[in-house]
Amino acid sequence: MPNVGPTELLILAVLFAVVLAIVIGVVVAAVKGGRAASGGRVPLATPTPQGLYETVTGLTRRGQKIQAIKELRRHTGLGLKEAKAVVDAVAMGHDLWGHPLMAGLRPARPVVPPGAGGIAVTGPDLATRVRELKAAGRAEQAVHLVRGETGMGEREAELFVEAL
Repeated sequence: MPNVGPTELLILAVLFAVVLAIVIGVVVAAVKGGRAASGGRVPLATPTPQGLYETVTGLTRRGQKIQAIKELRRHTGLGLKEAKAVVDAVAMGHDLWGHPLMAGLRPARPVVPPGAGGIAVTGPDLATRVRELKAAGRAEQAVHLVRGETGMGEREAELFVEAL
């Protein structure tokens, strides 16, 4: 094994520092990019129906309709046109879960709109909503629904949807 002198050690230290700086820069850029794409926060998991309701209605009321559309599409599997129609309806004062495009995605558990005085919006059970989505040819949205309400992985949710 050859001897390593101070010059070689200095070169190795500089190379290590450069590689470390690049790795840190990539990680920081990824985190900042994730926050910018999600309104300044990094989502840790699929939101609950209540969380999705609050996110979409809150963004819409603050005039951030584009971000509301992005969040709705990301968590429901709706297309751009459908998500825009839902957000436009919410902007006009309609209930998010009352929109026909959201019918199959309506939560089984009660969702209490902010300021509703404890009045909950309820819907059919998960299996019924998944069957409705499948019958309408919206299997991908059914998978998103199952994942959001159960925490299942994608493959598990696909198997669940196929079994119904």
